[in-house]
Amino acid sequence: MMKLYPMYLMLAAFTVFSPGPGVVMTLTNALSYGLKGSFGGILGISVGALIIASLSATGLGVMLAGSPLAFTITKWIGACYLGYLGVKLWRAPAFVFMEQVEREAGFQRNFVKGVTLQFTNPKAIFFFLSVLPQFIDRDLNFSLQFAIMALTYGVLIVIIHSLYAVGAQRTRSWFTSEAGGRAINRVGGTLFIVFAALLVLSRGAS
Repeated sequence: MMKLYPMYLMLAAFTVFSPGPGVVMTLTNALSYGLKGSFGGILGISVGALIIASLSATGLGVMLAGSPLAFTITKWIGACYLGYLGVKLWRAPAFVFMEQVEREAGFQRNFVKGVTLQFTNPKAIFFFLSVLPQFIDRDLNFSLQFAIMALTYGVLIVIIHSLYAVGAQRTRSWFTSEAGGRAINRVGGTLFIVFAALLVLSRGAS
């Protein structure tokens, strides 16, 4: 049983929720093509994250299998990265984007754009390389735990981005306002800083 899974679930949810390239794409697609038109991109972002997770797990399991030092190093890297994201969000200008009106985009086109986007998204790459490993119990099967956590992240993308798309449709003026953008930045920044502190204070899953 993964004792740290509930904390991982919260951190992964806040990471997916925080503003980034994927969120911008989902909101833009929702405002441009509607809820149905945004779903291809959402699935693409989710699948892209799972591909990155699979690539990250290939050599990561070998490195972390019996090395407490490796866990300590990745813990501090992960904590520093989360803290960096938090400070960056707090200091960033209000998260605002212009509404776009384009011709209808097909499901396949948006799906490919979503997958491609994740390969240029440092948030997903660093999450799987330095944050996720902190929640791995070395006494349990590494591959199974990594698969469960990666799939959890992918499912969270679908759920949270779908909520973003629905919210963009129903509260269009707020999402495209400076006040709405600032609120998203501040909430996301605060949560990242809190989890960075919790990660530093944790004793790990050993």
